[in-house]
Amino acid sequence: MCAAMLTLEAITLGLSTPVMIALTDVGTGAALGIGLGLAAVCLVLAGLLRAEWAYLAGWIVQAAAIALGFVVPAMFFLGIVFGLLWGTADLLGRRIDRERAEAYAAHAAGSE
Repeated sequence: MCAAMLTLEAITLGLSTPVMIALTDVGTGAALGIGLGLAAVCLVLAGLLRAEWAYLAGWIVQAAAIALGFVVPAMFFLGIVFGLLWGTADLLGRRIDRERAEAYAAHAAGSE
């Protein structure tokens, strides 16, 4: 679920790039670096979520998306929405993993 959230967020962050170029005083190079850079980070992290540190990095990306609201005000709202979705996906994913591990352990103990 977290990988799906990061992928959808990458699309949103990528689309914030032309908004930054057209509607703000941010230079084209900076807008490309910020918008497409954050989008690329999301996509890379989506593939690295087998490592525990990638989840912490995902939280940092959520903070960066919210902070992007200082440049593109709509990103305050979108960043908060994606932060809530990320938190929900992280929480539920961990719960599912824990319950799955408990079920496997119970099954293994029962077959011995």
